[in-house]
Amino acid sequence: MNEKTLDAPSGMISDDSEYFAAEREQQVERFVKTSPGYYRNQFAKIGSDSKFVWTLWNWGLAFLILETMAAVQIVRGLFGDLASEAWERIAKIEGTLELRRQQLASAIENNTDKIDVYKRTVQSLEDAIGGIRLEAEQLEGTGLTIAIVGFVALIAVKAGQAVIANTLLEKRFSDWLSDSSISIGMTPRHIALSCGFVFVIMVATITHYSFPGLYPWLIQFPTEHGIRLTSIGWVEDFFAFCVTNGEVFFDAITYGIRSVLDALELIFVETPWMVIASFIILLTWLSAGPRAAVYSGAFLMYMGLLGFWEKAMTTLALLGTAACLSIVIGIPLGMYCARRERFYSFIRPIMDFMQTMPAFVFMIPVIAFFGTGKPAAVVTTMIFGGTPVVRLTVLGLRGVPEHVREAAISFGGSRWYLLTRVDLPLASPSIRAGINQTIMLSLAMVVVASLIGAKGLGEDVLEALQYANVGQGILAGFAILFCAMILDRIVQGERK
Repeated sequence: MNEKTLDAPSGMISDDSEYFAAEREQQVERFVKTSPGYYRNQFAKIGSDSKFVWTLWNWGLAFLILETMAAVQIVRGLFGDLASEAWERIAKIEGTLELRRQQLASAIENNTDKIDVYKRTVQSLEDAIGGIRLEAEQLEGTGLTIAIVGFVALIAVKAGQAVIANTLLEKRFSDWLSDSSISIGMTPRHIALSCGFVFVIMVATITHYSFPGLYPWLIQFPTEHGIRLTSIGWVEDFFAFCVTNGEVFFDAITYGIRSVLDALELIFVETPWMVIASFIILLTWLSAGPRAAVYSGAFLMYMGLLGFWEKAMTTLALLGTAACLSIVIGIPLGMYCARRERFYSFIRPIMDFMQTMPAFVFMIPVIAFFGTGKPAAVVTTMIFGGTPVVRLTVLGLRGVPEHVREAAISFGGSRWYLLTRVDLPLASPSIRAGINQTIMLSLAMVVVASLIGAKGLGEDVLEALQYANVGQGILAGFAILFCAMILDRIVQGERK
């Protein structure tokens, strides 16, 4: 009885180990698809050792760039025309040389005073041809060296690939065991596609560098100019249609922007300077403390003493209009997108387009719709600087801990209470960072906006660029910088 009792656990352990071993063999076979026996042994060797295991890979998908470079060197060295560029230069110089010889013969025949000039020209061209010809001959003699270097590089790349390949594949296998969404190792379909891709890339690259000029279409994309002209016509027709049929809509937007802009200009520009300066210093004090208020006072004094006060206030009015409209639109839009993933995935590419498209490009349709002047500058600034507040509002609201929201709901909190007392307070640091980024990006557009009629400090910088007035440009640039620093301290102040 005792012997059977003692033998039973060992038999169970033996059965379990055989079961797990068989299951792992099936998993490896499902993962690699090809040569499962080889990879089973390699994965077992790698998994049983905590150190790096030196293995060899019997199935090599290329380190494409390095192997292609090595293959190019081998083919260029053995079969390539290494001196093709040199011979082309010689052919061009020989054409010029023939013309100068004819001019020399004509000068000798007519006994003109340019005989010596043509002789020196002909001599210099002949010397140049001799030097280039010698260079071409030397290049043709380096073919074997280039091929050997490429062969050694190819062996080194393959050796490095063989050393690390199974280790990387085993890591991917371990990840696949815990996450079935990871694609399996090497299906025949993947192998065929990879080999086809590598073959096309290598053949095109080797042909281009080894036999330059053999196939011109490898260098120049086959362009069809008719498609470009047709596309230009379509775009122009579209914008003409929008301008013609959307005049009322664009006029309404212009009127709204103009109303806000005029109100802010009345406050900043028409109000006595000491009132505005005192208000800004006090607001900085309340937001960021006395030290920041002292700095704000010094920055405002700089702008006043150097004659930038009115233009700085005009810039703040323009910036304030763009920033206020961006914030009024962006925060509610971010709140709406935070809980609606489909809608956010729809507008995210639009925001990417707004941030990545160069400002000079989207200024073209803005001018077409709104003309030139301050409203167009405000719209351009909003396009460029309005997206951070949306993104960071979404990020902040999605970062609210779910257990906090569940606790508020369990105590009977309504959706409005949840938004105003839980979500927004916890997301406020991220939202304030979005507001700050919107203001900073709007300030970055000050100079660009001056190209389409916006006044202010950007106009001084633009004039300095046009007339190479270094002093004016630097001083106006510092004024823009100080405006940004004041606004940054007010928005991101240390005090709650």
